[in-house]
Amino acid sequence: MRSIFLPKPLLTAALGSVVVLAAVGTQSAHATTTRPSATATASAASARTAAVHATSRAAAVRTARAAKAVTKARVAEARFMELAHLFAQSCEPQVLTAVGHATSEPTPDHALPVLADPVPLTPAEACAAERHQLRIGKAFSGKETATYEQMRDRLTALRYPEARIHRMANFAGRPVVRLDLRVGAEHLALEVTDIGQGVMVRAFGAPQGWMVTDVRLKRQLDRPTS
Repeated sequence: MRSIFLPKPLLTAALGSVVVLAAVGTQSAHATTTRPSATATASAASARTAAVHATSRAAAVRTARAAKAVTKARVAEARFMELAHLFAQSCEPQVLTAVGHATSEPTPDHALPVLADPVPLTPAEACAAERHQLRIGKAFSGKETATYEQMRDRLTALRYPEARIHRMANFAGRPVVRLDLRVGAEHLALEVTDIGQGVMVRAFGAPQGWMVTDVRLKRQLDRPTS
């Protein structure tokens, strides 16, 4: 067979074309291998969008719950203030006859006591205390209250806000709570102790600036108020 010799310029051009084609093929293959598909990109974007929406929904739910809790607390406090105002009005005649018999709040023995001593109630506070005691005693009479949660729920049903109900240590295995009934500069507070099929409701004066849980009371076993 006869050999075909190409002129040198044509041979050079042909070899150059082969090199260029090979390079183009290699780049195309690399691009095909490394470039993500349009479907994968869209899926990733959708996942990011879904995550953002889920986070926004969770934040909205938390905000709504917080707003609902605040509204509930404000409504409960307003209902209690109505009750306290009603008791104050009903006690006015008795208070007018007891003018001049109120005692002042004692000065503490030292600057920073661990617990505070109770302070005397004014005639108006003592009158309101009797009405609260009678009301609570009737509501709990003949009912079993084995847990703090049961006591709390019954008190909130009586228009005492949960924020004013403070859990104390159980007494002989029975739940005990204290109610902070102070309005303004008043001192009225109650201790409610379950004694089985009823409660013992004790009134005391809580000094201003102290939590009702930090007032020192001597334990006494009275009959339940009913």
